[in-house]
Amino acid sequence: MCRTQAIVETMVPFILEQKVTSVEAKRGWQRLVSAWGEAAPGPGASAGVVLPPPPPRLATEPYWRFHSLGIEKKRADIVRTACRVGSRLEEILAMAPRDAERRMQAVPGIGPWTAGLVSQVALGNPDVVVVGDYHFPHIVSYTLTGERRGSDDRMLELLEPYRPWRGLAQRLIIGGGRRPERRAPRAQLRDLRAI
Repeated sequence: MCRTQAIVETMVPFILEQKVTSVEAKRGWQRLVSAWGEAAPGPGASAGVVLPPPPPRLATEPYWRFHSLGIEKKRADIVRTACRVGSRLEEILAMAPRDAERRMQAVPGIGPWTAGLVSQVALGNPDVVVVGDYHFPHIVSYTLTGERRGSDDRMLELLEPYRPWRGLAQRLIIGGGRRPERRAPRAQLRDLRAI
């Protein structure tokens, strides 16, 4: 697995995915980058490539500026806190995986789900299984056993034979596109800027 080694820059989009639909999270991230991002250096600038805003910038923005981008107070506060302690979070690059996860989860609002995703993407840890997701246990259970419903415990049990590549197996299964048939309508999208 590749790794970005950019802890805070990887963490911010995952924070924005907490408790909302993927569409809402991506929309918030795009608005945030468009509003406060910086033009990429070199030839990317002429192509309109924009870099995400630097963590110190996000740490100092007031909440109401996030709200105007469709990001409510709870997620905005988590982003601002993570960016304020960004230098401490970047230290996890040199830590053992367990210590790195503990350090990330010491930040209020960062739980096992966000820490697991950051461990996979920023640290390239192939054995970290992301728990706490609404869909992942169902997808893994359905793909490996045909069971429509799953739980974190069942997912961990099914992925155990893949150790030390459980996280990679999980990512491949999730990316494989096999899903149980939908039994309910999609969640309704909200635009928090109107609230």
